[in-house]
Amino acid sequence: MQNKTPRDIILWFFLAVFLVSIFMMGWLFWPFISIIVLASVVTGIFNPVYKFIRIKDKINPPFASFLTCIIIFIVLFVPIVFFVGILSNEAYELYLTAKSAVLGKQIKSLLESSRILENANNVLSNFNIKLTGEELNKAISELGKVVGLFLYEQASAIASNVFKLLINFFFMLLIIYFLFIDGNKIVSFIIGLSPLPKEQNEKLVQKFKDMAGAILIGNGLGGLIQGTLGGLVFMMFGLKSPFLWGVIMALLAFLPIIGIGVVFIPATVYLFLTGRVAAGIFFIIFYLILSGGIEYIFKPKLVGERVKMHTLLVFFSIIGGLKLFGILGIIYGPLVVTAFLTLTDIYHSSYQKMVAPMRK
Repeated sequence: MQNKTPRDIILWFFLAVFLVSIFMMGWLFWPFISIIVLASVVTGIFNPVYKFIRIKDKINPPFASFLTCIIIFIVLFVPIVFFVGILSNEAYELYLTAKSAVLGKQIKSLLESSRILENANNVLSNFNIKLTGEELNKAISELGKVVGLFLYEQASAIASNVFKLLINFFFMLLIIYFLFIDGNKIVSFIIGLSPLPKEQNEKLVQKFKDMAGAILIGNGLGGLIQGTLGGLVFMMFGLKSPFLWGVIMALLAFLPIIGIGVVFIPATVYLFLTGRVAAGIFFIIFYLILSGGIEYIFKPKLVGERVKMHTLLVFFSIIGGLKLFGILGIIYGPLVVTAFLTLTDIYHSSYQKMVAPMRK
């Protein structure tokens, strides 16, 4: 065993102290990590606005950043405060309706009048399966309770503490203000600390930018369009809680497999069962055009080929993100998977050959 030189001892001591300081910094900033990540994503989205306001360096960075923050406040904060109260009320009404016997009676009456349960059991009898009205009542009521309670908790958590929301939002704006001005310097500083080669660090940063853009610009705008148009259609045809269902559709639009069909298909079935055949046909056509247009025309043109991730992987990353981080998991889940896939790609291209001889 070779003796370590004083230089080696100093190096290892410094690295140990440095790692401890990094850990302490992470611990210090951890309570604000959600705000910091969200501020970083919002900064990336509004960066073109900031550059446009600067107009080829005619306006200095601090003032341009201040104007952009005002735009962000108007675009994001005002609608959130306005809509969260409506969402909270409609979600709570859905929860109460599903919790009480009202929804069950409505479903039972509908099934009896349409004889759909009898016809379904005639088909299912070939597989020795039988459905009862009570089972369907319970399943649909439980689904309504879960969806209503989740959205109500999310909305009421915001509405119950407007002061905290205001403080967090202005804290986010403060971070955004300095990110517009010094964002490139911060990224360069972080890249400079990484022991990875420059091109690999740049690849990681670019992948994060691309994924953030795909999530919030592609999926975000796509979800906003689908939720808004879906809610308007629900309102036009007299269905209850159009705002609530619009919000649910906007969130479901992030999921690449199920999407807004989770809401539109049952609504279509309901319209057919109640004898509104023309409305049901319109719902089917509208759903296919809206969903297909967003998924196969709007998103590919907006996002392009920058983000390549398997559909099933995107689905589970968002579901897992929602379970771990709440509503912000829509952003965090895909970003975690992006980091893993990018590091995997770097491993295959740069480090797998170095590891292979060690296996022999």
